[in-house]
Amino acid sequence: MSDLFLGLDEEQLQIRKWVHDFADRVVRPVAAEWDEREETPWPVIEEAARIGLYSLDFVTSCSADPTGLLMPAVMEEMCWGDAGITLAIFGTTLGVSGIVANGTPEQVGEWLPQCFGTPERPALAAFAVSEPDAGSDVSSMRTRAVYDEAADEWVLNGTKTWITNGGIADIHVVVAAVDPALGSRGQASFVVPKGTAGLSQGQKFKKMGIRASHTAEVVLDDVRVPGANLLGGKDRLDERLARAREGRRGQRSQAAMATFEASRPLVGAQAVGIARAAYEYALDYAEARKQFGRAIIENQAVAFKLADMKVAVDAARLLVWRAAWMARNSKPFEAAEGSQSKLFAGETAVRVTEEAIQILGGAGYVKDHPVERWHRDSKIYTIFEGTSEIQRLVIARAISGMHIQ
Repeated sequence: MSDLFLGLDEEQLQIRKWVHDFADRVVRPVAAEWDEREETPWPVIEEAARIGLYSLDFVTSCSADPTGLLMPAVMEEMCWGDAGITLAIFGTTLGVSGIVANGTPEQVGEWLPQCFGTPERPALAAFAVSEPDAGSDVSSMRTRAVYDEAADEWVLNGTKTWITNGGIADIHVVVAAVDPALGSRGQASFVVPKGTAGLSQGQKFKKMGIRASHTAEVVLDDVRVPGANLLGGKDRLDERLARAREGRRGQRSQAAMATFEASRPLVGAQAVGIARAAYEYALDYAEARKQFGRAIIENQAVAFKLADMKVAVDAARLLVWRAAWMARNSKPFEAAEGSQSKLFAGETAVRVTEEAIQILGGAGYVKDHPVERWHRDSKIYTIFEGTSEIQRLVIARAISGMHIQ
């Protein structure tokens, strides 16, 4: 276990520079194009796979970093390049997190390589939780999983929505209700490979931002998967359901929340990357832009905006790094530190990108400059993986010890 030290060592700094160079050289030059096309940027994913940035080895190495800071640093640099392309590349890690959080060691060993594919043929994964009537309220999930004992198969029916890589992924990790009467405690996760009969893509969404990232419905119509595709195995599920029916608490979080708890600081790190990009761009613009015979940064109104932007970006990063360090070193989130980091970083990204537009004035409102795209991208960070309101609810419950609704 490492001590809390919010700095990067030499190796981490080198990796961060390597990722930054990729974001600068490969991602930024094509970000506007893929935003306009609203398509998965396969050439960028393939290049990331070719150099080893998109690979199980790299993600595993980052996740094993004892400080917990390397993966947040990587996410920040990538989203400094472009958030939509970052999610197209690393959206797979959501599915990976679902497998790691809920699967047996044997399942982890079997399925994780298939989430990434090979450098020659990269693959994608998806984590399917949200539904039309079950977004923040995952306990209302209607997708059902019924066990066919004679065939040792699970039959899945339902529709998932807002799914990153939904329908195009090679591996879908689907959370479904096994015992709906138990709410979120009656749910389990299943691996559904691409090409499974009854699995299809529904509506593909046209979004305000992160448009290079594919988001769609996933339809499950009598989808049958082997019993071995139940993450954690049936014995563990039966034991957990028995505890829930008896009113006893288990040691593990329910299937969806186990993934979100681990991923919230990384989502916060992505928001920090967007905010930092906007701050740096606005600072450069304010130093170069002349009005009334002087650079606009010499005006206190502009300079103070930039000062507040810098403070907010750095504060958000510190919250993210604290939460990431705590998660990696098994420190309990006693005050919902993961939610704190995601809440503050997401709202900082929205605020900082809006101020960047204001500093650029009319120039910031048109596509000639990237700040309008960054502002569009930032908004999702107050919505997905738990809205800002849900984060506040989680924090309020943690600090009060009361079940606030």
